[in-house]
Amino acid sequence: MGSARDRHQRGLRGRLALPNPYTGAPAPLRGRQNKAEYFTMCVHDALTQISDHCPRALAGIDIGVEDVPGVIPAWAPNRVPLAAAVSATPNTNGTVVVYRRPLERRARTRRGLRILVFRTIVEQLSEATGIAVDEIDPLGHRGSEDDWDD
Repeated sequence: MGSARDRHQRGLRGRLALPNPYTGAPAPLRGRQNKAEYFTMCVHDALTQISDHCPRALAGIDIGVEDVPGVIPAWAPNRVPLAAAVSATPNTNGTVVVYRRPLERRARTRRGLRILVFRTIVEQLSEATGIAVDEIDPLGHRGSEDDWDD
C-alpha cells in the first residue's frame, strides 16, 4: 500500500481531493495564511494578551500597522525602525504604529515573529504611556508556551 504524501501540509491532492461521490461536496483544502494576514493575527494576539494583563496600557492608545516606515530626516541612515510611538495629548489619543516588513525581516521563524511583535508592542506602549514594561507584561515577554505555538 502506498503512503499518502502531504509534504507541505496543504491537505489532500489528486484523486483523493475529488468531490465526494455521495455528498458532492469537494474535499476542503487547507491553506496557509499569507504574510500580511499572519502579521495582523500576531498583532491581534499580542494586544489580546496585553489587555488581559494590563488593560490600562491600551486606554487612549490607537494601534496601527503599516508595511514600511516613511522617511523621516531624524533617522540614523543605517537603521530602520520597527515601530513608532507618540504619547497622548489632552486633545488626541496616543499612537503606536508597528511596521510589518522590518519586523518580518528580523524574525527567522513565524514563532519568532509572534514574539518579536509582542515585545515591540510592549516596549512602544511603555514608551507612549509611561507604564513600566514589567507591569504591561508581568510574565517577562513569554506568556505561557502554549500561546506561542503555531
